[in-house]
Amino acid sequence: MHPSIVAFADGEVGLDCVSWLASRYKNDIAMLFTTEQNQIFETATANGLNTQVFENEKSCIEKIDNYQNDIDLGLLLWWPKLISPLLIEKTKHGFINTHPSLLPHNRGRHYNFWCLVEQCPFGVSLHLVEEGIDCGSVVAQSHIDYSWEDTGETLYRKALNEMKALFKNTYPSLRSLSFNATPQDLSSGSIHYASELKQASTIDLDETKTARQLLNLLRARTFRGHPACTFKDGEVEYEARIQITKKQ
Repeated sequence: MHPSIVAFADGEVGLDCVSWLASRYKNDIAMLFTTEQNQIFETATANGLNTQVFENEKSCIEKIDNYQNDIDLGLLLWWPKLISPLLIEKTKHGFINTHPSLLPHNRGRHYNFWCLVEQCPFGVSLHLVEEGIDCGSVVAQSHIDYSWEDTGETLYRKALNEMKALFKNTYPSLRSLSFNATPQDLSSGSIHYASELKQASTIDLDETKTARQLLNLLRARTFRGHPACTFKDGEVEYEARIQITKKQ
């Protein structure tokens, strides 16, 4: 007997996971919510999944309440919005979230930047959703190695690919509702907010930093198509990026 799952999906990870679920575990998905009528919506609809655009949490809860069966589990597949306890409580076993850091390190935003700046372990995690930011018990994790040649961009790409793999490898235990969850030791980790990034990326030419700290900061904000580190010399502001390659 298959479980009854509600999924919320967005982005590249969401599309990959939904496509995979539709091809292998189509009957598991009772409802799927997307942020708009995007490629995920089209792919899911084409595969016969009950797909709807997320309008607000109130209407979402109403749709779940009107569903003919109880919902066993919720999945947040790269979902960009926070959900409330009211929505979490609509499932028997809670919600599982995809988070691109090795929790409890780098809860919150801009994991790829802070990993390099703080030189902490990196990876991806599946965790239960609780009230708070990425603080729920960990269901599964995968460690990712990085080197001096990595940047904020390469860590972002590594996290995307590893998250897809981790979800697929873990899903059999999720759908059987036999997964274990280990509480996080939040005292040993870190949390960061979106508002911190700009200040943390600003270089003061007169501030003392080690070469290691400066190189890590520069590569953490090296990401094509995104802002870089900035500094001012007089009234002129500059951007700075870096490329580090291993000498052959």
